[in-house]
Amino acid sequence: MRERTITFPELALIGGTRGMLGVGIGLLLAGQLSDRQRKRLALPLIAVGALSTIPLAIHLLRKPVLTSCERMPEPALA
Repeated sequence: MRERTITFPELALIGGTRGMLGVGIGLLLAGQLSDRQRKRLALPLIAVGALSTIPLAIHLLRKPVLTSCERMPEPALA
């Protein structure tokens, strides 16, 4: 398995894009708002979430793969 390190800000960006997509899809599926309101709220969230995923994924995939000596050691069991 290939391992890469991810910083906390990168992890927050990943979570943010997933959250935007989830909220946008949830708004489209929910029946609490009118069709026009749902589309006006959901489509920009889905678009921003999807479009921001592309450069983030490229950035993370270009990070170097960790070698076995760079990996964190397993904790010792007592």
